[in-house]
Amino acid sequence: MHLILLFSNFYPSVQKASHSSTTGLQTNFTMVLTVHHLGISQSERILFLCEELAIDYKIIHHTRDPIAAPESLKSVPGNSTGKAPFIEDPEAGITLSESAAICDYILAKNSAGELGRQNVGKKLAKSYGEPGYVDFIYWYHFSNGTLQALMNRFTFFEIGQIPEDNMAQKFSMHGLHETLRIMDERLKNNKWLAGEDFTVADIMSVYSLTSKRYFGPLVSFKEYPNVVRYLKDIGDRPAYQRATEKGDPAMKLLLGAEPPEKTLIQAGGVKSDLWRKKSNI
Repeated sequence: MHLILLFSNFYPSVQKASHSSTTGLQTNFTMVLTVHHLGISQSERILFLCEELAIDYKIIHHTRDPIAAPESLKSVPGNSTGKAPFIEDPEAGITLSESAAICDYILAKNSAGELGRQNVGKKLAKSYGEPGYVDFIYWYHFSNGTLQALMNRFTFFEIGQIPEDNMAQKFSMHGLHETLRIMDERLKNNKWLAGEDFTVADIMSVYSLTSKRYFGPLVSFKEYPNVVRYLKDIGDRPAYQRATEKGDPAMKLLLGAEPPEKTLIQAGGVKSDLWRKKSNI
C-alpha cells in the first residue's frame, strides 16, 4: 500500500487517513509512500530512512514561507499542527507525526511485512537482548531529547534577537559544547553512535548536526574531529546522498566543521541564496 508522509516540525498528530494513492513497487509497504517534504527541515530524516530501507515513495515538496511552514503544508487534511514530519498510511487508515514515532512505525511495519523482506528494518534498530541495545536506545532518544532540544534554543534566541552575552545564551552554549564533547568522545572509538552498526539513531541525529545549523547556532565543530569524521561518513552513504538530492537538491550540505556564514533568519529566509549550492554556470 502507499504510505503518505507529510512533514511537520515538532508536534504529534494521529488521525484517520482520507487520501487515496496508486499502487507502487512491491515492498513491505504495499502502497507507495507519499512524502510531503518541508525543505531544509527534519523531514529529511524520513527520506533518509526510506532510502536506507529501499521503500518506494514519492515526494511532494513544500517551500518555507520564508522561514515558517507554508499554507500548503498546513492545509493538508489530518495535519492538525501544520508542521513536519507527518505521515499518512492509507493501508492502516492512520496519520502520524513526530519523526521518532514515524521512524518507529516504518521500522515496525517494514520488519513485519510478508513480501520476503521481513527483517529489513532490523538492521537499523536493535532489539532488547541484542548486544548494543542499551547504547542504541540511549543515542536514539539523545537525538531529540538532548541534541535537538539544545539546537532549537538557538533558533528561538535568533528570532527573539537575544544577545550572545545573555545568561540563557551562555548557559545553552555551554550545554551545546558539552553535548558535542560527549558525542565526540563516543565517536572516538565507535564508527556510529550505537557502535559499529549504522542505525536509526544516526538518521535521527544527523539533521541537528547539519541542516539545522542553517537556523543557528553558528558554531564551528573543529574542536570535535570525531564528529566531523562522522559527518563525512554520513555524507558518503548513498542513501543520504539520494535523500538530500531528492528532498533538497539545491541545498548546500553542511557536512564539514564550519557553519554557514549567517543563519537563514538573519538572511531573511529561503528567498536568500545563503543555503543554495553555487551554480557552475
